[in-house]
Amino acid sequence: MEIILLDHIEKVGAKHDVVKVKDGYGRNYLIPRGLAIVANKTNMARLDGLKKQGAKKEAVIIAAFNELADKMKGFSLRIHAKAGESGRLFGSVSAQNVSTALKEQLGIDADKRIIEMPEEVKDLGTYTATVKFHPAVIVSVLFDVVPEQA
Repeated sequence: MEIILLDHIEKVGAKHDVVKVKDGYGRNYLIPRGLAIVANKTNMARLDGLKKQGAKKEAVIIAAFNELADKMKGFSLRIHAKAGESGRLFGSVSAQNVSTALKEQLGIDADKRIIEMPEEVKDLGTYTATVKFHPAVIVSVLFDVVPEQA
């Protein structure tokens, strides 16, 4: 089944791409959720209009995300965590902790699913996480894991 994607879908295609997918996936998942439309003659004719309209909206969204990215550049988050005397954490620092720190310290709402952690953070120190607001706007954020004060 050939479909026109209305949104970027990992491992399938980018927005406004015409792709071939299995019938069940297109009919039962993509089309009912509004992620795609059938690639027939009528919809193919509308595709150019959709691209122009989408480009305008996309430019506004990217500008807003770039503004957030500029706000994050050069700023180092401080995340407090319980740690032993050796500097080893009781538990670990996750994307949820980074998301919460962004909200508290910079006022930026970033879902934990768009934050990519470098590795397991189980020690005190400085780390870098990647925040993917949009495929065109990816920013690195520094964060320091410091011991919690008793």
